[in-house]
Amino acid sequence: MAFAAPETEAIDGFSIDRTEVTIAAFRAYQSKTRTKTRAEIDGGGFEYAAGWVRRPGWSWAKPYGQQGGDREPVVHVTWLEAIAYCQHVGGRLPTFAEWRKAAYTEQRRQPSDGFTTGVTYPYPVGYKPAGMNNSQKRHVAVGTTKRGVNGLYDMGANIWEWTADRRGSDALTAGGSWWYGPAKTQMDEAQWKPANFYAVYIGFRCVFSGNN
Repeated sequence: MAFAAPETEAIDGFSIDRTEVTIAAFRAYQSKTRTKTRAEIDGGGFEYAAGWVRRPGWSWAKPYGQQGGDREPVVHVTWLEAIAYCQHVGGRLPTFAEWRKAAYTEQRRQPSDGFTTGVTYPYPVGYKPAGMNNSQKRHVAVGTTKRGVNGLYDMGANIWEWTADRRGSDALTAGGSWWYGPAKTQMDEAQWKPANFYAVYIGFRCVFSGNN
């Protein structure tokens, strides 16, 4: 199965996926590599319910125990699994500095949606948080929420995203998720998580060297 060319936005010396990596894209990757994720091997991914609880059968393909849609973001993947996917498609995980620049500071010369070149916004969708998926119910398909800074979707809320940054055994995630309110989508709210962890709240997107 061939990979479709990723839809990216040029930032400053790199390009970044317009949306979070989807179930369909990850399925194509798995079909070629025949790899299994830790969630599959260990019997299911995690959800928080007064503590972390393993949910049998939950995985990248079945994020909530049932088959996920092609355009849903892929979750239940570890930091290393996200890295392996990005490398396979010719990219890498963004550093937090890159992720932050893409999420909050408008880089385009002719921005859409009322954004202004060079302005750093408090939220990935602008001055106010309206339009992000902070539903506290579950994630939604990519590209269905409000388009944000640099033409990107879901840099705030929907799911946390792995970045390349490490601190010992932990890796940095950014953007918040549907579980949290808008405050967690702001620049200073990135969170360290165990790099070998996987849960229904965490996914990723890739960056590519140069401006595609």
